Amino acid sequence: MGKKQQVISRLFEICRRRGDLAFDNALVKSVCSQVGFGNAFDVTKVDSLAILPDDVRRAGYFIVHLGRGRHRFVKGVGIGYHPFEPIEDDERIFWKYRRSLLNELDTSESNILSVASNQRVIHDFLYDDIVASPKAYNARRTRLSFSYRIGSEQIDAASLQMEIDFTFEYQGVVTVIEGKNGFPPDFAVYQLFHPFRYYVEINRERNLGIQGITGCYVLRRRVENISVLRLYNYTFDDPEQMASIRLLKKAEYQLVNRK
Repeated sequence: MGKKQQVISRLFEICRRRGDLAFDNALVKSVCSQVGFGNAFDVTKVDSLAILPDDVRRAGYFIVHLGRGRHRFVKGVGIGYHPFEPIEDDERIFWKYRRSLLNELDTSESNILSVASNQRVIHDFLYDDIVASPKAYNARRTRLSFSYRIGSEQIDAASLQMEIDFTFEYQGVVTVIEGKNGFPPDFAVYQLFHPFRYYVEINRERNLGIQGITGCYVLRRRVENISVLRLYNYTFDDPEQMASIRLLKKAEYQLVNRK
């Protein structure tokens, strides 16, 4: 195990031994000091199932954020992580474009989303219309207090901080967009569910008239000097239940330079 996995495993052991699966950042920092892991803030960021140590994964638990520096191990790892569905042959699209000066300048999430937006890939994928003109809202951080369920488990989050990479609004539908470098096998569902719930709550409180809320994952990988984008669009059928995630559509775009 790497040191991050050692920290998570030891946290899990401590929580089970004391009969309380909740823990805070103070305990995380203490265990990091014991293990010799220097980035305590990174410990609870487990974006993919493979990052969980074997003992935690075998027991069926994963980490949930509760806000205000608090976290908890919750049983239901199959709910906490969702596999990216395979791309079928008829979902692969050759997308001709002229590479600009700053396209693919780096592999940051910001650049991934910029390329997908500037080349109208997101527009084609979400709206079947490259000249659609959604309102675009850049990355932001926000906080939200709310309750929800993971299977039968009740989760109460207080002033939970979340990061939203990018948001589109078009014809009454709000789409939260997340970018990721590479083609990971799965993703932490909270990365889409928390922003989804944010807009659900804002719509309830302010009666904005939002007609639909979805989440879109944009993945990028270089394959034989060609950038390949995979896009997945999801929603949640029950805003109170994280297990209610449902795939709406998926596609792969291979960006081919025009001669």
